[in-house]
Amino acid sequence: MPIEPREVAEHFTERFGQSAGWIVRSPGRVNLIGEHTDYNDGFVLPLAIDRAIWIALRPRDDRRVVVHSINYDQTGEFALEAITDEKAGWIEYLKGTAWSLQESGHELAGWEGVLAGDVPMGAGLAASAALELATARAFAAVNDLDWDAAGMARLAQRAENQWIGVNCGIMDQLIAAAGRAGHALLIDCRSLATRPVPFPVGVAVVVLDTSTRRGLVDSAYNERRRQCESAADFFKVRALRDVGLDLFQQSAAGLDETAQRRALHVITENDRTLQAVEAMHRGEVSALGVLMNKSHESLRDDYEVSSDALNAMVECAQAHDACYGARMTGAGFGGCAVALIDAEAADNFAKQTAAAYKQKTGQTPSVYVCQATDGAEVITV
Repeated sequence: MPIEPREVAEHFTERFGQSAGWIVRSPGRVNLIGEHTDYNDGFVLPLAIDRAIWIALRPRDDRRVVVHSINYDQTGEFALEAITDEKAGWIEYLKGTAWSLQESGHELAGWEGVLAGDVPMGAGLAASAALELATARAFAAVNDLDWDAAGMARLAQRAENQWIGVNCGIMDQLIAAAGRAGHALLIDCRSLATRPVPFPVGVAVVVLDTSTRRGLVDSAYNERRRQCESAADFFKVRALRDVGLDLFQQSAAGLDETAQRRALHVITENDRTLQAVEAMHRGEVSALGVLMNKSHESLRDDYEVSSDALNAMVECAQAHDACYGARMTGAGFGGCAVALIDAEAADNFAKQTAAAYKQKTGQTPSVYVCQATDGAEVITV
């Protein structure tokens, strides 16, 4: 069930004996289209969703951070003047964010808080980025820091890359920082320029959790990134974003077959993403759905980051009459698919697709009909 801010505030009062000074919220995300393009300086089209990480907090007199996680029923803490990586689970995301903020020159004071979230971990909905941006918002509140969404997203990405060890692109952190209610956000991952793209009327976005998980650090994610960087070197460009389809077709024979397929996905996915934006502006939902279906095929066959469970879920979703299009979303190897559907049929779609998936795989999925929300923010209870 979605978490209400009032619950987190009440837990804070019970634990610390007084009301929180602030409550911050940072959303998870689902990416409509533009997968594995972000670390290739390309284009992505995510939305911030109404699943989030919440922190109720107040400042401390010392330079320590003390946080209790409701989800894990654990308390983590660290000193800001001596942050060390202890591979201690969820608290490392807070430590990494604090480290990145301090490395950038911010003087930080400590705080204590209560943390809770309803973004499923490991499902491809960017729970880690939501936690990093919630932490950044908490530090910004306590230390009266200006909130520059793109700048904070970069610092959170640095924490993910250098502290956690996942060589991710900027998409997850930037949509968590800069999401806009009622819109997807076209992100140019090179310039960090963003453009809100309104959702067509009568359309719903549904997240379909396969109930299978992957450990991103241990997955083939970093291998895919290295393959893309090698292909960019072959074409003598900064990133695959700079390779058009004509250049690829003229020169790709010099790459091995695997590298060709990896590069082809990125090049065509960038084009699909820009086409998707135009389709949304024109209200052509069917065209958007076709692009999503093609994206899944490319991720499955060329980039090879899908899975049997994801393929089954996408097939079940696409078989429903209300579905315009569906694809895996996130890094892959497990996690979630996303479907674009006729909003009036949302309940029926959720029930029928979940039942079909369970019959096909034996797994019980979770299905979320999502709303596009704002990015990380301080809220009033």
